Amino acid sequence: MSKTIVITGAGSGLGKTFAKHFAERGEQVVLLGRTLSKLATVAEEIGNRATAIECDVGNAASVVAAFQAVAEQFGKIDVLINNAAYVDRVLCEEASDPQIIMSYTTNLIGPTLCAREAIPLINAGGSIVNISSGAVDNNYPGYAIYAASKAGLERLSLGLYEELKPRDICVSYVRCGQMVEEVGNWENLDPQVQKMLEEAIKMGQDPRQRPSSAFSSVAQAVDNLINLPPDLRSPSLTLKPRALP
Repeated sequence: MSKTIVITGAGSGLGKTFAKHFAERGEQVVLLGRTLSKLATVAEEIGNRATAIECDVGNAASVVAAFQAVAEQFGKIDVLINNAAYVDRVLCEEASDPQIIMSYTTNLIGPTLCAREAIPLINAGGSIVNISSGAVDNNYPGYAIYAASKAGLERLSLGLYEELKPRDICVSYVRCGQMVEEVGNWENLDPQVQKMLEEAIKMGQDPRQRPSSAFSSVAQAVDNLINLPPDLRSPSLTLKPRALP
């Protein structure tokens, strides 16, 4: 039987890859994101296995409305993937109020709001997957705020793992390393990724010199995680890019 999988931040990047990956495997995917036109484009590319619903994860009313729509259309779901993220490489002393607030709102408060609304809808045996970052384990200049928000997400995940055990819902965080759409290809980047690349180079850290994994590889790893044998659970998964020959 196919799963119903809700994915936040599904209009581009890793979220879009998640949506296409699971739809290709016969699952029903629900795409959440702030820009409905982007979601609609992805849903059109996928076909009848995709549903687009507008949702600003940092806005409680928007999250409540989105999950009400999910409940009305699908009743129950099997998986929530909290993928939406805000990344802005900036030194703490130079960070603006919006940069600080957006980081914590999108990366920590948003997943909390989505989990709260999703939990009553998740079938026994279902999962919540929170996408974290390798930045939690590193001290790169300009990433302190982002890393702190993701560290909070990991702690939330571990707490929810215990809370939801009695309901047979597994909560996991996936700590991902540097990812790109296509390994080895740094051309024709998304404008946000291009901006991050330029900022990193200015700070003396060139991402092009470090190993990267592909979005599609991370999607496969998450697929494996939510389809573990029934006698296994994993509250965390750390993925590290391998340097290819």
